[in-house]
Amino acid sequence: MKVVVASQNPVKVNATLEAFRAQFPADEIDLVSASVPSGVADQPMSDEETRQGAVQRAENALEAEADADFGVGLEGGICELHGIAYTFAWMVVISREGQVSASRSMLLPLPDKVMQLVRSGVELGHAIDEIYGTENIKQKAGAVGLLTGGRLTRTSTYVDTLFCALLPFRSPAFKVT
Repeated sequence: MKVVVASQNPVKVNATLEAFRAQFPADEIDLVSASVPSGVADQPMSDEETRQGAVQRAENALEAEADADFGVGLEGGICELHGIAYTFAWMVVISREGQVSASRSMLLPLPDKVMQLVRSGVELGHAIDEIYGTENIKQKAGAVGLLTGGRLTRTSTYVDTLFCALLPFRSPAFKVT
């Protein structure tokens, strides 16, 4: 089975491989990555914009690899609820047959000092790097790793969320008899 993930970020690629291996036999998975556009802002600022970015990436991934069985789009974003800013991610899987499944990660509250930079136009990963002195955090543990003291990581969050997005393709509970 050929899976194309719409990212060349090692965190997203590795999380996709790990989630697929948890659902399908590892020796059957041929994972490739493709750099494709999301069609949304570099820093999506709403739930809907973030989901749309993940959908568009998954669709574009399938187009990039004509023989792929699945296209996978992962998109991180920010939203504000009840006066609190949160970061989260949408994971979308689209099969070659057109079946679409999506799952959203948990909401991680963001510090005000981070959001001040984000509101001025700085992407979340760069804002975290600037404030906390990290380097390229989005290709490592991510904001979630930093803010949870390593209890959670961007990879662990993405694997769990993508695992849930894959359930309709594998779980007997989703099969209609």
